[in-house]
Amino acid sequence: MDREPSGSQSAAHAASLKARGPLYLALALLAIIVAEALVYASGHPLICKCGYVKFWHGVVNSSENSQHLTDWYTFSHIIHGFLFYGAAKLIGRLAGRDIPFAAALLAAVVIEGAWEVLENSPIVMDRYRAATISLDYYGDSVVNSTSDILAMVVGFSLARLMPVWLTVAAAVAMEIGVGYMSRDNLTLNVIMLIHPIEAIKAWQSAL
Repeated sequence: MDREPSGSQSAAHAASLKARGPLYLALALLAIIVAEALVYASGHPLICKCGYVKFWHGVVNSSENSQHLTDWYTFSHIIHGFLFYGAAKLIGRLAGRDIPFAAALLAAVVIEGAWEVLENSPIVMDRYRAATISLDYYGDSVVNSTSDILAMVVGFSLARLMPVWLTVAAAVAMEIGVGYMSRDNLTLNVIMLIHPIEAIKAWQSAL
């Protein structure tokens, strides 16, 4: 049997990947459900123990932080989405073939979901309390953790739509804005989690 021309093979391959899109999205939804089931099974409440759910909670040093739908840390998860999309594009270029959007999104959701489970484990929660300003941090509520993953999805999707310069500018603006308003952001959070600096902790505690 004669081989199909390479152009036809590429078209058939692209069509096959496109057809798998709904499957990847369904698996992404399943990954979120599994991650949040694990967060709940580890003892975290479905909603804030205060008994209600707010769309926004902007007080960092409070027992309701990371308990409602959105807070200052939501912006960090949007930036996670930017970074995951950039990583997917880079891997695709290195491999010589773009990763389909839905497949890359699935991978991003799995990674973000795994981080949510790890972040809400005793070892990481203890680290946060010992090394950062999160003295009263005892993990996320399930609704907050779910919102964090969805914020990453929003960031991932925006990165697909926006030019690179705008994505970078948005990330920088969020880091500066959130850092100014809450004295914490993704960069400071990573620094304090990996290698705490007392000067930063003192500055954050003065808020």
